[in-house]
Amino acid sequence: MTARSALRRYMLVSFLTWLPLGLMAATMVLLMTARGLGLAEVGLSVTVFSVVTATLELPTGGLADVLGRRVVLAVSAAFTVAALVLLAVSTTFWMFLISGVLKGVARALSSGPATSWYVDTLHGIEGRDADLKPGLARGGAMESVALCVGVLAGGGLPLLVPAQVIFPLAAPPLVGATAAAVLLVVVVFAMPEPAHARRSLAGVLREVPATVGAGLRLAAGAPVLRRMTAAAAASGVVLISIELLTPGRLAELAGTAERGSLAYAVVSALGFASSAAGSALAPRVARLAGGSAGTVLAALSVGALAATAGLRGPAGLVSAGLAYMTLFVGLSVAGLLCLEMTHNAVSAAERTTVTSTSSLSLQAGGVVANLTLGALAGQAGVAVAWIGAALVVLASALLFVRMPAPTGSSRSPAPRARSHSG
Repeated sequence: MTARSALRRYMLVSFLTWLPLGLMAATMVLLMTARGLGLAEVGLSVTVFSVVTATLELPTGGLADVLGRRVVLAVSAAFTVAALVLLAVSTTFWMFLISGVLKGVARALSSGPATSWYVDTLHGIEGRDADLKPGLARGGAMESVALCVGVLAGGGLPLLVPAQVIFPLAAPPLVGATAAAVLLVVVVFAMPEPAHARRSLAGVLREVPATVGAGLRLAAGAPVLRRMTAAAAASGVVLISIELLTPGRLAELAGTAERGSLAYAVVSALGFASSAAGSALAPRVARLAGGSAGTVLAALSVGALAATAGLRGPAGLVSAGLAYMTLFVGLSVAGLLCLEMTHNAVSAAERTTVTSTSSLSLQAGGVVANLTLGALAGQAGVAVAWIGAALVVLASALLFVRMPAPTGSSRSPAPRARSHSG
């Protein structure tokens, strides 16, 4: 295998890994509500996914070292197929809950092995000094492309499927399951297992509690990391507030669930583009307005969603779309600055542990939002739930005030994080 061949395979696997998620994203919440679930039950179902993903994140990372990259990726693809088929045919809360568990297992299993496969393969071809950045960047770009293509295709598909053949909102998950089946075939037949150091399963499992404990102690012990962990939790709250509540709001504005799925797909695609714009703007925004600017912008955007919740027709759709785009610019700016400050506060040996801790904090914020905002929206309305999320994010802007100097283990400054660098 050549380096170019390895890159092509890595890019294809990266695309196929995220394509099923993009395909189901536009209709998942609408499918659940169309089959009788309330927003609180939808939130609980999504919470189960988040909890399973967060719980298995570290153990499954080590599993790829024990069983091999290809095996773990293949098992992840199989779980994705099962999860999305079950999602498409689910009619009760418990069926959706089981689908969420399967999706969580699949997501945790898919986190890391593809990148590890590419790095191991390239090192085997070009040696330990091989330049990883171009390939990893292209893999990350393919993930974004897959999400954008998937959400647009998944959002438009319900309008094209004959209702007498299949329930329109169930079509995107089924197509996503087909894409996951293609991924399974590609992984099995096109990803030869690279040579890498093997570890014992018992050793991996013994390391998990120590790794989690070390991450928590590190995040709690350094002032900068405490603030960044709290900021990640606030980001989790706002992300869930829009993923949970926006599909129903747009379906209401569009008139039907099928047209609402297309509207949500378009808005989500614009959100991905806005996120890229935010990444490009982050350095300049940081110089002009400081680290809290992105967070304040995100809070104002969610507040705008709440303020325009009473609008109807095209005005409501346009205002929701503009608020969504502005929100993702703000989140992207804040996220990149948080990433830089986090990496500058730790040494190279602590980097992976702290990144995992930040991810867990983001998931924890999402869990809290799922358990509270869905019920709040059901009782008091979507606008009130969005106001609550906006206040949480606005309060998190205070975390950037008088930011203490980094006090990581290493006295030498860590390399600055770069957007899209992997």
